Amino acid sequence: MSHRLTITVQPEVYAICKLKPAERVPEWAGGENFCSVTRTESELSIVCVEEQVPRGTHAERNWRLLRVEGKLAFSLTGVLASITSPLADAQVSMFAVSTYDTDYVLVRDAELSRAIQALEIAGHTVRRAYE
Repeated sequence: MSHRLTITVQPEVYAICKLKPAERVPEWAGGENFCSVTRTESELSIVCVEEQVPRGTHAERNWRLLRVEGKLAFSLTGVLASITSPLADAQVSMFAVSTYDTDYVLVRDAELSRAIQALEIAGHTVRRAYE
């Protein structure tokens, strides 16, 4: 199934952080912007606005957040594939996060233009929240 999605690029720059699995979720991980916290037996991963992340924190910085607009039904299949396949074909590295309502994809800021172009060629509408 081929999905034609509306995807919005968020204005903030994000970081993807890795902390020790037993650490508490730090206060800096909160805020009003998008934030994702995932704990496994081997790590605590946090995605949040980069400017909130203290210096010295193990983090991949300079990522841009792309949000799939609307609420996605759990019965839909291939939504992420319709995003990740064009990005992979364009050699754009990405990091995906899904929530109850929708999906998010992060791409490196340096690859944002290439990512947008690949997504538009694939038939998606890409908007910038900051224009």
